Amino acid sequence: MQFKLPTTATAPFCPSEVQGTVAVSQGAPFWKKILQFAGPGLLVSIGYMDPGNWATDIEAGSRYGYSLLFVVVLSSLAAMALQCLSMRLGIATGQDLAALSRARYSPGVARFQWLLAELSIVACDLAEVLGGALAFHLLFKCSLTAGVLLTAFDTLIVLGLKGKNFRDLEAIMLGLIATIGVGYVIELALVKPHWPSVAQGLMPSWQALSSREPMYLAIGILGATVMPHNLYLHSSIVQTRAVKRDSASIKSAIGMSRIDTIVSLVIALLINMAILILAGAAFHATGHNQVTEIEDAYKLLAPIVGSGFAAVLFAITLLASGQSSTFTGTVAGQVIMEGFLKLKIPCWQRRFITRALALIPALIGVQMMGNGAVGQLLVASQVVLSLQLPFALYPLIRMTSDRSLMGEFANPLPTRLLAWALFAVISAANLWLVAQTVGWVS
Repeated sequence: MQFKLPTTATAPFCPSEVQGTVAVSQGAPFWKKILQFAGPGLLVSIGYMDPGNWATDIEAGSRYGYSLLFVVVLSSLAAMALQCLSMRLGIATGQDLAALSRARYSPGVARFQWLLAELSIVACDLAEVLGGALAFHLLFKCSLTAGVLLTAFDTLIVLGLKGKNFRDLEAIMLGLIATIGVGYVIELALVKPHWPSVAQGLMPSWQALSSREPMYLAIGILGATVMPHNLYLHSSIVQTRAVKRDSASIKSAIGMSRIDTIVSLVIALLINMAILILAGAAFHATGHNQVTEIEDAYKLLAPIVGSGFAAVLFAITLLASGQSSTFTGTVAGQVIMEGFLKLKIPCWQRRFITRALALIPALIGVQMMGNGAVGQLLVASQVVLSLQLPFALYPLIRMTSDRSLMGEFANPLPTRLLAWALFAVISAANLWLVAQTVGWVS
């Protein structure tokens, strides 16, 4: 299979149009090949540091200090394993998870999978709307309703990217991630955590999960970590690299992309750890162990740290988090629609539809519940994502273990055992989280 470069500039959101558009030099030195394959992992990593993750990390840090840090680490390791499966599927087959699901399942099952995948996109976008609206509210003192409406204009940003190539989009994501990362480095320097206690929190401890409340938060962290739309997204965007279809080239591409994936998700892990450490040092250590809302965290940072700069930086990183997630949500939406339905629409229309569907519950929630709606709707969005996850994980593991599809790149036995174990643990944790949230179990 030979890849053909498009002859005209296209928006970087249509998967089939950017497939094979990033050149790869087969004889390049190792460091240069790493740079050529770097990028898709960054786009995927955005989903692991969106506003939905902030809520669980802030609450965990404020209530229990650093004791749940190991949960963040273990959840991220699970995410690395599963995203590597998605990457392997895309490179080895030349197709993405959505397109393969359409081809391998009955039309009814494929449509059901598509509907669930679209719900996960809207749920993620709801978290991005809430995070962006809250950031506008904190930075510019506008009402939360006005902040929600302001997030509608991110469609203009997407339109502004029309004609950019995929490497430009990856560079923009790197800039936004750097903004979040640098922001938290500065904030941690201002807060001055007790690093020996932080190191102790990295050690797994069943005692830390001995009661219902920390267990609930731990499962919330796990449930918010692996997101279904990221599995569809990753299997598609790794195909932007022009890889020859011989065994050696595919094997090399998988190896390079694995490094990109792991490094990018380590960055996301460090940022999630920084959020929890910040909450532990600023709130739990000072007796403020009931901070469960992002807005409360913002208001408390300035008096505790002694600098209003820390609070402003917190809001800026929140805005960067929401905006970066907007881009990847648009790309994931295009992947899912094109893969399951063979349907292409302009990226701005896709962005507009998704954002409109997310704005409705956000506006209704804010009008009915006021500022308290943010925390409750963020939790609701994570529950919706939890319900979708097994329906993306199951076909991913089945397909990557199928030798008739993957050939020599099918999962070996240890990988299959690990993948199914993660499927069982994550699915059980998500079901428990949903049952707890709706009150089915006490």
